[in-house]
Amino acid sequence: MSKRIKAADLPEFDAAHYLDSETSIAAYLTDILEANDAALLAAALGDIARARGMTEIAKSAGITREALYKALRPDSAPRFDTVNRVCAALGVRLVAQAVHPSPDAVGV
Repeated sequence: MSKRIKAADLPEFDAAHYLDSETSIAAYLTDILEANDAALLAAALGDIARARGMTEIAKSAGITREALYKALRPDSAPRFDTVNRVCAALGVRLVAQAVHPSPDAVGV
């Protein structure tokens, strides 16, 4: 018989440990954006900023470290300007993509 593991005994997952390249960061953000949830986006940007170093990202974004922590809390809804500045500091950009591409756009 296998030993049962309680959920409370499992270590807390931290995405920051896996965000070690621009490719992994872009893939993570793309998946998060598909959820269409501002608070989830804020938390994801916080994960990425922690992976890269919160102090350095805050400095590059022109935001105090404390303000960055506050803006990227999981329960926050940061302004677009903040999201844009943090993305620029992280070296990524948000890109618009057609949800339903038109048939005549294939092969363009």
